[in-house]
Amino acid sequence: MGLPISYGQGDRSAPVESHGARARRPSGVVRAVHVAAVAVTVAALTWVVAHGVAQPGNALAFGVFIAVGELARWWAVPGEREPAPLGAAGALAYALLGECAGEPTGHGAFQVVAVVVAGALVGAVPHVARGQGPALDHVARRVLTVGFAAVCFQPLHVSGELDLRLGQGPGYALFLLVLLVLTALCDAVLAAALLRARTGHPFRPLLRDELRALLGIGSAVCATGAVMALAVAVAGLWALPVFCIPLLLTQLSFRRYAAVRATYRQTIASLARATEVAGYTRPGHAHRVAALSMAVGREMGLCGPDLTLLEHAALMHDIGQLSLVDPVPEGATSSLPAAEQRRIALLGGAVVRQTGVPAAVAVVVEQQADPYRDQPLAARIVRVANAYDDLAGGSGAGAGGALTALERLRLGTGCDYQPEVVEALARVLKRVLV
Repeated sequence: MGLPISYGQGDRSAPVESHGARARRPSGVVRAVHVAAVAVTVAALTWVVAHGVAQPGNALAFGVFIAVGELARWWAVPGEREPAPLGAAGALAYALLGECAGEPTGHGAFQVVAVVVAGALVGAVPHVARGQGPALDHVARRVLTVGFAAVCFQPLHVSGELDLRLGQGPGYALFLLVLLVLTALCDAVLAAALLRARTGHPFRPLLRDELRALLGIGSAVCATGAVMALAVAVAGLWALPVFCIPLLLTQLSFRRYAAVRATYRQTIASLARATEVAGYTRPGHAHRVAALSMAVGREMGLCGPDLTLLEHAALMHDIGQLSLVDPVPEGATSSLPAAEQRRIALLGGAVVRQTGVPAAVAVVVEQQADPYRDQPLAARIVRVANAYDDLAGGSGAGAGGALTALERLRLGTGCDYQPEVVEALARVLKRVLV
């Protein structure tokens, strides 16, 4: 079974083989979010059926726009935080739509949710047919965040309170800005809570990751949605295709950029496998150490670039063994004398520096065998994860072998391993082995 491992800002839950890890069952938080999204959707559809569709031309145009955005998932990169930015921007624009070509709108919050759901479902049909439908967590977040924005904006607009109190001046722009910030925060909190429930990682670093992402794709989606709503208010529905083409081109460009990043990571992973192919380490050792290191790093509050650095260093931590004349039995460097461990680590750092990988990765590889008080946190984590995999005997270790290895690590916390890192590993193992 796989232990979830995060790959920086991209794929956050790609599984790799690990020590008896098992996928976590959906918790009460996940069920609560899904139930809330279903309840909002049912209420919206019921309301639309009972009261009819207000301004059907606008509803159809935005529904088609959202469907096109969902179809553009063909260009999405697996694991993206927002795989359908065009659809998300269109949904937010409809939630904030107050006028169309100078004529006031009156569709209300329930119709916003109904149109967003209908457009998303239509756009998702080809993906579902291929067995690649959108994740339920993502759909639930979309419904709840768009519903939040619509509930905050539409009642004030339909009742006339917004025009009466703010008009169309700076106060209106400030109101939209505050609403966009609150909507983005709502989505970030939901995303972090769902990831916390799925993976068991601490909530705060997950939330920091999501908030950091708001500076990128999140802010772009929010700003585009607001500008689209303002453009439609002046120019009418012709503003939608004007925005559609550049957004699609931007998404395609981002896919190419993400593909370059994925190729870079695959290169590092291939280099890490060199020790396995040469018979210096057990099959899968580097990836197991990377998986454990990433899980422990999240447990200790690391996020973003720090996790990426940790993953790359963990993947390449044994590459120094390629310089040895005689392989270490089963690649278990943790059982070697300290001087020999440091020599192999320095050799590994020298190899890493020749590969074009950032120097920070080489520093972690070089220092993984130093006394833990002199190591950066990433090196302390890699050292503990590597020692655990060596002691547990690889992917075939059961609960008994895992507990034995963990106890041996605890006995070495006086000088070899940082106690906090070992206890973080214990909490990770408790989640994936129980």
